[in-house]
Amino acid sequence: MAEASRLVLDTSAVLAMRSDEPGADRVERLLRAARSGRATVLLSFMTRMELLYRIASDEGQEQAESAVRLLDAAGVEWVSCEPAILEEAARLKAGGGLSVADAWIAATAAVRDAVLVHKDREFARARQVRQERLHR
Repeated sequence: MAEASRLVLDTSAVLAMRSDEPGADRVERLLRAARSGRATVLLSFMTRMELLYRIASDEGQEQAESAVRLLDAAGVEWVSCEPAILEEAARLKAGGGLSVADAWIAATAAVRDAVLVHKDREFARARQVRQERLHR
C-alpha cells in the first residue's frame, strides 16, 4: 500500500504494536516516519484516554503513562476536541454502528484529511473515512 503522509492511529493499532500482534511492524514504520518527519501521525484525545485506561487496568498506571510518553517521543500529534471534529463525530455516531470513542477517532481522520489506521472492523461503517485496516 502506498504511504500516506497524514495518518490517524486508532487505539487498536497502538495496542497491536504494544502486543506485537499482526500489523505491529506497520505501526512501527509509521511512527519511525513521524519521528523523521516523513509523515504526520495524529492521535485523537480519545485514543489517549483509551490507552491510559486500558493499559492502567492491565499493567498499572506507570506503564500507561510510559506508553503515552513513548508516543510523544515518536513525534505524534495529539488532537483535542475541536468543533469541526465534534460535529463530524456526531454525524458518524448518528449513522450507527460506531462507539462514541470510535466516532471521535474516525472524525479526527475525516476532518484532518488523514488515513485512519486500525484493526477494528466497526470502522467499515464509516465509509466516508479513508482507511487502512491492519492484518489481523
